[in-house]
Amino acid sequence: MSRARQPPLVTGISPKEGAAWTKVTIRGENLGTGPADLIGLSICGHNCLLTAEWMSASKIVCRVGPAKDDKGEIIVTTKSGGLGTSTVSFKLLRPERIGILDQSAVWVDEMNYYDMRTNRNKGISPLSLRPSNPLGIDIDKGKIPQKDIEQVFPGMSGDFTSENFSATWYLIENHAGSSFEQLKVAASNLKKQATKKNEGSLAYVKGGLSTFFEAQDALAAIHQKLESDGTERVEGSMTQRLENILNRASETADTLFQEVLGRKDKADSTRNALNVLQRFKFLFNLPLNIERNIQKGDYDVVINDYEKAKSLFGNTEVPVFKKVYAEVETRITALRSLLLEKLLQTPSTLHDQKRYIRYLSDLHAPGDPAWQCIDAQHKWILQLMMNCRNEFISGQRVGVGALDLEGDTRSSALGRLSHTASLKRGGSLRTPRSSTWHFETPQQVQFVEKLSDVVIGQLPNFWKLWISYVNGSLFSETGEKSGQVEKSKKNARQRQNDFKKMIEELTHRLVKLIRGAILPTTLPQQELSFYGGWENKAEISGAWHTQIIHTVRACYEALLALEIPNDLLQVIQDLLLDLRVHCLMITLLHTTEDVKRLAEKEDWVVDNEGITSLPSQFEQCVVQMLQSFKEPLEIKPGEINVLQLDQVQDQAAELSVSIMKVFVNCLEKLSAKTDGHIDAAPSIAVDLSSPDRFTNVQESFSPTSEQRLLIILSNCHYLERRTFLNLADHFEKHGFTGTEKITRASVDAVRELDRKLFEAYIERRADPIAGSLEPGIYAGYFDWRDCQTPTGVRNYLKEALVNIITVHAEVFTVSKDLVPRVLSKIVESVADEMCRLMQCVSSFSKNGALQARLELCALRDAIAAYLNTESNASFKLALDALPLLQSGADKKLLEELLNKFKSSMQLQLTCFQPSSVQPIKR
Repeated sequence: MSRARQPPLVTGISPKEGAAWTKVTIRGENLGTGPADLIGLSICGHNCLLTAEWMSASKIVCRVGPAKDDKGEIIVTTKSGGLGTSTVSFKLLRPERIGILDQSAVWVDEMNYYDMRTNRNKGISPLSLRPSNPLGIDIDKGKIPQKDIEQVFPGMSGDFTSENFSATWYLIENHAGSSFEQLKVAASNLKKQATKKNEGSLAYVKGGLSTFFEAQDALAAIHQKLESDGTERVEGSMTQRLENILNRASETADTLFQEVLGRKDKADSTRNALNVLQRFKFLFNLPLNIERNIQKGDYDVVINDYEKAKSLFGNTEVPVFKKVYAEVETRITALRSLLLEKLLQTPSTLHDQKRYIRYLSDLHAPGDPAWQCIDAQHKWILQLMMNCRNEFISGQRVGVGALDLEGDTRSSALGRLSHTASLKRGGSLRTPRSSTWHFETPQQVQFVEKLSDVVIGQLPNFWKLWISYVNGSLFSETGEKSGQVEKSKKNARQRQNDFKKMIEELTHRLVKLIRGAILPTTLPQQELSFYGGWENKAEISGAWHTQIIHTVRACYEALLALEIPNDLLQVIQDLLLDLRVHCLMITLLHTTEDVKRLAEKEDWVVDNEGITSLPSQFEQCVVQMLQSFKEPLEIKPGEINVLQLDQVQDQAAELSVSIMKVFVNCLEKLSAKTDGHIDAAPSIAVDLSSPDRFTNVQESFSPTSEQRLLIILSNCHYLERRTFLNLADHFEKHGFTGTEKITRASVDAVRELDRKLFEAYIERRADPIAGSLEPGIYAGYFDWRDCQTPTGVRNYLKEALVNIITVHAEVFTVSKDLVPRVLSKIVESVADEMCRLMQCVSSFSKNGALQARLELCALRDAIAAYLNTESNASFKLALDALPLLQSGADKKLLEELLNKFKSSMQLQLTCFQPSSVQPIKR
């Protein structure tokens, strides 16, 4: 099975040669993933693992041990990569032995090495010379808390240099996971160390046996000589001579070694000073290193060095150490201030905020930097929102493109809506826009988009910062530093209500700023001065309101995705509800204005059904309005149907009815409209034999007032029969309630207009025809009691028929569907007038009665297709008022005259007969 990583490879060592205990830096590749991954390091065959300090996967620092080989490779072994290789070698220099009287410039390091790779928070004695691993096996620390061990071994210690050393404590603390075989190896290592010490002392004795024997022999000879000479001190005796010799030897020795001993004392003093500087150079260089690392931004290095110095020298009593450490504290205090300043700077990324908070926490900064950052971010976002509003109020924001924090023209956080698509959904028929209309986005719409960009751009990081503060990940991504994590969680629990108030303030500020721009009437009077100020801005249409709703919804969805509690976002839901209702009402009102202007679009050109384009334009206008309600009426999660609110239902239905009535009033005004350039209405008796009459009307159509009435009557009939029913379906399709009420009110209004216009037209056309009958009957002093034998129908009746035919042609030209209704009413009026005239005659002669019956029958038969109950009754009463025909000759004459009349008027009377002739197409 292959390893997960490549074997270690050493590619460089610095220096490349040196004496034993020389500090070297090893560089290469795959040198381990951490200190625990490094399990072996040998230089020239000597194990240097105990002195190794793992820096990174490409760097290790250690000291060269007293190897047997003078030159050899550097071999690194790791758990992840196994046994490594080396492309370089190290040369070990052997120091020459120096006699006691020989001068030397070579420094002999007499400092026993001690392990500096200890926990920086634990602290060790600077002068400790204890070995790092006396058992000679891998240290495997257990997970037993220190407090539990102290309770089990009260008054004892796991430090083997302590007087209260407990072996059991040491094994539990450092070798809880070691196997029994490893412990046996450790015991064997201890025995070897003890044997080596004993053998060292014994070897020393064995090496000096000859000297001891010689000294003993000399002392024995001296003792014998003294005994033979006696014990008295005699001048010139052997004892005296020996004393003198020893004194001279001592003086000679003092003379010989005085300089050497002086140099030795000076060297010892220098050696001690250099030893102190070498041993504590970390502390002496620390202030300068801190300054350099701060300038480079290596805050992690500064913090590590500071914690190491604090653990080593925080409680020192040595004056020089205290002085240097005080300077270190001064630099660290300045660093805390610098980091706090950077933390509170805005704008700032979440990554930088977390980094500075961790630095300040590691430096034990006073207070709670994380909460200070949250508070600063909260105030900054509030200020951004107000600055956005102030920029638009002051008029600094004038273009669609200038909507970003840095003033560039990048896309906003929401993404811009397509204005074209927006107006297609709810396009108004108001004043046409110029070709650059899409650059004329209303200031209020730009403001809402910009404000939403600010909130969506800043609030997520603000919320994530709080979440990190709550779960403790500000201080540790991996669960380390449990003390700081627990402290953070405790502080977060205490400040939870404060943060909730911050979110509430942000959402309320967002909502009030939008209300001030779009719905100022929903704000209290005292808040209008702070959030309002949009009175001088142009009014916005329903289409722009739709875009605002889309923007606010996108903002709400973005905040909801952060898992912010719904109760904190309810105020935005309330705003959306008000915006949707306002959009609905304002669109209905604007549509009312659009419908009023439809009259200007009437061209009076009718189709085959007698309908102009006006009803279709009206229907299109209302349908587009309903289509623009797609966004406001759409029900997103958490929203309600605005049309289910009783008040909204009533207002929407009332405004919808108003739109219908406005259009009906528009038709009424068109019916009464007169054009100054139109000449006097032509005579109603037209030359029907001219085929060019209606062609001229088509080519330059300027309708008379009567034609206007007919066209509008046709439109009214179409509205009632088609348009209102179609609109009712559209209203129901879009969720409107009360469509029956809207349809009923609309139909009632159009029927009332139809009645007025129909009566007006009948009055204009029927009255002249009926009024011409009486003068025509009695023209030439005609007398029913004294008249000649009838020879045919008189001209007055023919003129009346021609006038009726003219009306027929006029109506048929507009709409053949109106012909029966109009002609029936005109015929009814003519029949009623004929009945009245006949009943007013006191007596008839035989010829008079025959003439009257001829004319009544001729008129009745000619317009038989349009007789109704009332006109039939009138003709019956008129005929009943005449004397009955007594002779068959009279009846025969009447029949002949009727046939003659029908034959002579056949062409004119054809229009009164059912036919498949279509109306003239406009």
